[in-house]
Amino acid sequence: MRSPNRIVIKIGSGLITKGGLGLDITTLQDWSSQIAEIKQQNKEVILVSSGAIAEGCKKLGWSVRPKGIHELQAAAAVGQMGLIHAYEIVFRTHNLQTAQILLTHEDLANRTRYLNARSTLNSLLSYQVVPIINENDTVATNEIRFGDNDTLGALVTNLVEADLLVILTDQEGLYTEDPRKKSDATLVREAQSNDPTLLAMAGKVGGKFGTGGMYTKIVSAKRAALSGADTIIACGYENNILTRLINDGESIGTRLIADTNRLTARKRWLADHLTPAGWLVLDSGAVKALCNDKKSLLPVGVLMVKGEFLRGDLVLCIDKNQKEVARGLINYSAREAKLMIGCSTKLLEKTIEHLIEPEMIHRDNIVILQN
Repeated sequence: MRSPNRIVIKIGSGLITKGGLGLDITTLQDWSSQIAEIKQQNKEVILVSSGAIAEGCKKLGWSVRPKGIHELQAAAAVGQMGLIHAYEIVFRTHNLQTAQILLTHEDLANRTRYLNARSTLNSLLSYQVVPIINENDTVATNEIRFGDNDTLGALVTNLVEADLLVILTDQEGLYTEDPRKKSDATLVREAQSNDPTLLAMAGKVGGKFGTGGMYTKIVSAKRAALSGADTIIACGYENNILTRLINDGESIGTRLIADTNRLTARKRWLADHLTPAGWLVLDSGAVKALCNDKKSLLPVGVLMVKGEFLRGDLVLCIDKNQKEVARGLINYSAREAKLMIGCSTKLLEKTIEHLIEPEMIHRDNIVILQN
């Protein structure tokens, strides 16, 4: 297994709350120790954690997860307090800062909020913070809620372009059949994430306090693969599961392999699947910086802005001879970009009231079309 640098780890409700009995602090401490060890290897970790509703149900004395949206929201509001506090305590023992981020499907469907969430997460990772993400169940409705944190884990994987999604569950991985019913069922060690036979192996029934099952984990692996990320489904009770998987590259559980790497997937998406909303005319210095030096596009090298676009739209980069040299996702609207033409970074701070990024297009969001 190739060594991942940016990892999203999703932990299910059953693991965190001992099947709904309450937060398992000892297990949280163990995972925090492993994540601290992983980060010592200069790796970035994002945690997608279930457990708020399960913890809320326990505090409210409910033995069964409610079905009503308002009861779920109430349980989440109560449980989220204890959940994030517990994470803060266990990570603090390793001198690691944590941050709470609550998302809804609407946040990732809206272009501006999507980019804001992405920028926030990238900033937190640059400061060595461990982001802890959960669905914002306190405000979500049936129309906008993810429905399970396996899906949320995959969407976050796409959002931050992680190399690997690890889904910890109370099962060893994906079996060819339900091992509780078939004694001859075998564990699937490795498969392509787009293998059509995988969904037939997975059941759709979730746990007592969770909404997912193996089915949602397979679907999530397919989704994560769209941005080139592999997925590993493994048992969270396994000793030192995270360090063995990530630091040691040990084969545990079920590994579902993306059919392309992250860079290829992103370039394919930028080059082929988005419609350009405008274009930028670049001077020769900017063309050289992009094509030869593989740098970001700075406003100082832009000669002209054409079209009407918003932050996050795809724009073409052309040279003075009208030849397209690159395309990428722009950090500013057309109105703001026009104000930035030819500006140095120092001048930008005076020109733009809220400077989002010094780059007009970051190098990670550019596809070079001219060699």
